[in-house]
Amino acid sequence: MAAGEVYRELGEAAWAWVLGQVRGEDGPWLPEVVSGDEPPAGPGADRDSVYAGIGGLAPVLAEIGQYRALTGAEEALAAGIAARLGAVVPARAEASLYDGLGGDVMALRLLAPGREQAALARLAELMTPLGWNTTLEIVPGSLAPVTDLIQGSAGVVLAAIWAGGEHARGIAATGGVALLHAAEQTEAGLDWGMLPGARSRSPNYSHGTAGVATALAIAGAALGQADFIAAAAQGARHLLAVGSLDQNGFIVPHTLPYSTRDVDPVTYNWCHGPAGTSQLFAALALAGVDEIAGLSVAWLRQQCLDAILASGVPARLRPGFWDNDGRCCGTAGVGDVLLDAAQDCAGQARAGRLLQGAARWQTPSLSERSATTPGHAGGSPNTARTRHCCHRAPHGCKAPQGSPPSCSAWPASWTKGSLPRSSIARTSGGPSQPGCAPSTPAHSSGRTRHSTRHASRHAASQADLARHGRAIRPRIDQSPRQPGQPC
Repeated sequence: MAAGEVYRELGEAAWAWVLGQVRGEDGPWLPEVVSGDEPPAGPGADRDSVYAGIGGLAPVLAEIGQYRALTGAEEALAAGIAARLGAVVPARAEASLYDGLGGDVMALRLLAPGREQAALARLAELMTPLGWNTTLEIVPGSLAPVTDLIQGSAGVVLAAIWAGGEHARGIAATGGVALLHAAEQTEAGLDWGMLPGARSRSPNYSHGTAGVATALAIAGAALGQADFIAAAAQGARHLLAVGSLDQNGFIVPHTLPYSTRDVDPVTYNWCHGPAGTSQLFAALALAGVDEIAGLSVAWLRQQCLDAILASGVPARLRPGFWDNDGRCCGTAGVGDVLLDAAQDCAGQARAGRLLQGAARWQTPSLSERSATTPGHAGGSPNTARTRHCCHRAPHGCKAPQGSPPSCSAWPASWTKGSLPRSSIARTSGGPSQPGCAPSTPAHSSGRTRHSTRHASRHAASQADLARHGRAIRPRIDQSPRQPGQPC
């Protein structure tokens, strides 16, 4: 079977499993997790969100629709999602991209073009000079606006610019000014915490400077706001100052100051690693910025991608690293970024290397870690689901004595003051077989829990990879890219 067919088959199987989990109660909804034969709890408060709800199915449906016609059931699901989101928009108070109106804009624009304008109008009603008040209580009792891409103003700005329409420019301009006011000067440039003044920073894409600067660069290009673009460039300067750039690529720490929590100091994913941070340099190129601190932005994007390719993941280098197959924190998201970059490449050799890297990130990693249930002849299709789990049991799965007991433990060789690239990416200790059965997550009570949101992102990523090599298709996400741009 051709490689593209393998990816397509696995993607379709994952999507079939997700479709089997869709419930209907005042519109479609998904259970947060599926645990054995236990019936799921009812709809959660975030049932409509992109992050954990039906909003997240919109890009999957749109991605699948790029390579085949939707079935009647899929068209009905798309209509049901659009109807549900359209009905809740007038009362929505949360603005963010992953949990609120920004996500509604994205989902409605994909599934029912034109209906997203109601969500943009609601965002315009809710905006303040400081951004959008949050309902998520990131700080208990506080409604103060958040800055980041996931839950704050940066994500709203991106959604507005991407969707366009009557209210888009006003939303992006107001949000951009709010982000300028939230910036903090550093020795090298500008920095943004998830909340202004926060001591702990996650400087990469989802919650920090890389994501905020990306939004400013794209908004600046769309609005002709040179001050937005200049601030984005200053954010990139700050990241160069706190990151590590060497022969293996460019990486920025997961957390600054270095966290005392149980987390890896460096990761390679979309949310807290070079996969996401590479998007900043693509956005700067789109905004007309050629270089940062004397370094080409195209080359810096390439260095982020090279760090991924040189890292050794997604091979399972130790328990918990690498075990996440999701879109945000894991395999599917990294593969998608590599595919995007391959499309942008002017050089055939470089594009081929990125495609090979994307294939490595999708198989055998996802296929070997997917639990597949055969269908019945003439009846139900095969289904597949991926597991999103941490290994909290001592030594994890088949790990030798002395392996870290946690899914995110720092290697013993790491010392503060240096980025532990080699100790993370190239350790020979611990199991190196990504298909080995994981130990039971501490929270699962002996049962494997399957996340519907991770399986749906996996389906979209596999569909994307399956179609690659055919005609380059129009993109459906908010990621900045410029066709033919060196990568």
